[in-house]
Amino acid sequence: MNHERITPAETENRSSFRLAFCGVMLAVVVSSLDQNIVLVSLPRIAIDLGSFANISWAVTAFLLTSTISAPVYGRLSDMYGRRRLFAVSMAVFLATSILCSFARSMPELIAARAVQGLGGGGLMTLSQSAIGDLVGPRARGRYQGYFSAAMGTSTVLGPLLGGMLIAKFSWRWIFLVTLPIGVTSIALINVGLRSVHTAKPHRIDVLGVLLLAAGTCAVFLCIHVLESGLPATGIVAMGAVTVAAACGYLFVRQERRSTEPLLDLRLFSNRHFTVGTIAAGMMTFAMQGALVFLPLYLQVVQGQTPTQSGLILIAHIVGMLVSSIVGGRQSARSGQFKKFFVAGVALEMLALTALAVSAVLDAGRGAFIAALMLLGLGAGIGMPNAIVVVQNAVPARMMGVATAAMSFGRSLGASVGVVLSGCLMQYTFTTILKSRGIRDVSMSSLDRGIDLVHGVAVGNEAAVSALRLAIASSFALAASMMLAAVATAATLPRKTPRES
Repeated sequence: MNHERITPAETENRSSFRLAFCGVMLAVVVSSLDQNIVLVSLPRIAIDLGSFANISWAVTAFLLTSTISAPVYGRLSDMYGRRRLFAVSMAVFLATSILCSFARSMPELIAARAVQGLGGGGLMTLSQSAIGDLVGPRARGRYQGYFSAAMGTSTVLGPLLGGMLIAKFSWRWIFLVTLPIGVTSIALINVGLRSVHTAKPHRIDVLGVLLLAAGTCAVFLCIHVLESGLPATGIVAMGAVTVAAACGYLFVRQERRSTEPLLDLRLFSNRHFTVGTIAAGMMTFAMQGALVFLPLYLQVVQGQTPTQSGLILIAHIVGMLVSSIVGGRQSARSGQFKKFFVAGVALEMLALTALAVSAVLDAGRGAFIAALMLLGLGAGIGMPNAIVVVQNAVPARMMGVATAAMSFGRSLGASVGVVLSGCLMQYTFTTILKSRGIRDVSMSSLDRGIDLVHGVAVGNEAAVSALRLAIASSFALAASMMLAAVATAATLPRKTPRES
């Protein structure tokens, strides 16, 4: 029996549920707030540490280790309980946050961020798994909607808080601001979330973990090769592809014969799990691939200031806050999670299409605000219901590994989406410029590309026009991937999960 699980009838009158829920919400805030604060602070960090060349690795290192560790946390939490793993995950994250704040060089910061990712990989996965434990299938849409609202709020507050801390103190404080929130989260979870007491011995799939880590590192190396502009057919790229394929094959073999696999492959015979996980990966591919270049469009093409472009992006967050709360309640009341899931993804597809059309037509600010609002409305009901569809399809004993597998797919989807969208944007940009007689233009990386665009675009309408169409192509790619996500989500069986 899983003693962490609280039935829906108990949740209304149990103070422990309220404490546990507040604790996991704060864990979500810690994870989301940290990522958004760090992103906005990278330029100042690079200046102080004297290294622009490797600054992107401060993000990549965290993303790599958090992606690898998420399935490990999911499996271990199914074995030993969420509460213990929450404490480990948060403790590692907070301890290395302090190390990040004391980094004296870029290599030190990158190393600390890599270790921090080992803790951060569990925060979101364990939070979503814990909600699956605490409430029944019908109520999960409502509470996953609250998670989306918390993430949306952190997305807004992160850059604002980061800017304030840098302006008044130092970038080093951005790694310390989450400490009191994290400590409070551990305390609430320790009191409110029941522990699992089990006498059954477990065998950790060490070989599976090693193969997953090696394969994921190889995939990220492939991504780095594409991002850096190195030839895709070069020795490094082909070697990374070979290692990734080999590790993938060996991982599947290992999971089939392991008594307690890191990822139970029987999950993929469950259509709800498979469809939900694939569609979620497509969604993050599309969303990240589009949103990462939107500030560039607003600032360079439309001439917005960073503050103005930030205010425009709030439209997306407002839409997500509204739909995540209202949509979560409605899906929980009706139990029609598939309908809300498909509807949310369809709205996102329409919004991304609107962004692409607006960019091609050089539409004004109002068109982008409307498209971003629609995108937020779709995101607020799309992803939460995708998580609910997956969780409702698996038994409680596999809740952690199923949620972690979905998180793993989303992380890979986001990483690949950013790189492929960037490659398409860069190719379109240089092709258009060369067709207009502007030669010797190259965008080998996003950072270098932004600098180049600023340099070329000064007094050059052709360059601005080329960039506008190039970013429009990335929006179009995102819309196409989201259309594929709609088609995938629509294949879910019609049967509504029963309330338990």
